[in-house]
Amino acid sequence: MHKTLFLLCPTDCLETVINTKFTSENYFYTSLANSFVSNTKTLDQLNALIVKHNITKIYFVLSRNNQIILDAIGKQTYSRFSRLKPLYESIYKYKGNSQTMWLAEKYQDSIISYFLNHKIKELEQKLSYFQSGTVKIDGKIYNKRENVFNNIYSDFICLKKHHLN
Repeated sequence: MHKTLFLLCPTDCLETVINTKFTSENYFYTSLANSFVSNTKTLDQLNALIVKHNITKIYFVLSRNNQIILDAIGKQTYSRFSRLKPLYESIYKYKGNSQTMWLAEKYQDSIISYFLNHKIKELEQKLSYFQSGTVKIDGKIYNKRENVFNNIYSDFICLKKHHLN
């Protein structure tokens, strides 16, 4: 049986659902909206967990209804918290780009995919100092209404705004 590390937001409360849907041996690390800081101490702890339990897959998972992401897209009530400020700025900036290209019900998935793709690249780069490509990192979006975990959109279709002179 393979072993999987799930990086979750505690506001989503997905541990039980994941244990039901994924037949692997599951481990969890939580941080608000997956905004954990990948400093040396955190990376050392993640690497120790990966090595100790022989983890072969890591999934960043957020719910479509994640309270932090929805707030970042909307009212930004929690933007005053310094640890969330960079997340809010990134999501708000991308929101404008995605609204012009996606249908209303899909742009939220696009924003989550954009954010999780960024976190995946960041973690892959930082874990490469410890690992030699033995861990596969991916992202999932949980749709509570349908009780399914969908793959995030590819980074190729997550638009970034560019200006040409």
